[in-house]
Amino acid sequence: MADSATTRQRPGRPAQISRERIVDAALSAGNLDTLTMRELAGRLGVTHGALYRWVTNRDRLFDLINEVMVERILPPDGPRGGHWRPWLARVAWAMHDQFLAVPGYATRTSRPHRHSPSFGRLREEVVTAFTNAGVRPELAEQSWYIFITSVVSWLAVQESPLDLGHDAPRFELFLDTLLRGLPAREPGTERP
Repeated sequence: MADSATTRQRPGRPAQISRERIVDAALSAGNLDTLTMRELAGRLGVTHGALYRWVTNRDRLFDLINEVMVERILPPDGPRGGHWRPWLARVAWAMHDQFLAVPGYATRTSRPHRHSPSFGRLREEVVTAFTNAGVRPELAEQSWYIFITSVVSWLAVQESPLDLGHDAPRFELFLDTLLRGLPAREPGTERP
């Protein structure tokens, strides 16, 4: 049995902090909406000042979290040619699984706020999937907006579900309907 003297942290260098440790501690903390920087420092076993050297504020913390989320969401292989639907379905299901695993993440992402550069990478991949399939760039961009706002909004509602009766909303039905409606097209034009 270890005595209390051996379990106490020794004086000297503080515990090492890394991007991965910070993000893991934040994601396992419970609701991101209520997580404070002091609480996060405590979870990491470091001082608030030590954490501040890595993450200066909550916006920077969410930039780190968003980087990791986008890495987890994007499949390693991009869409090939006109096969954007199965690829985009994989992205949407990854968003479903990753976002809902972190209480408060989808809700925070759905609110108007400054988006981190990592979401630019997600946007670029989705727009490229559409343009590779022959969609005009301006409509590919519109298709991205439709996709991201629809999926993130649906996931945010799941975090704070409305009383919709006996049948819970099913993501597969939502996603199938969304993907059949994409890519965006000008009003009055026929679907390809």
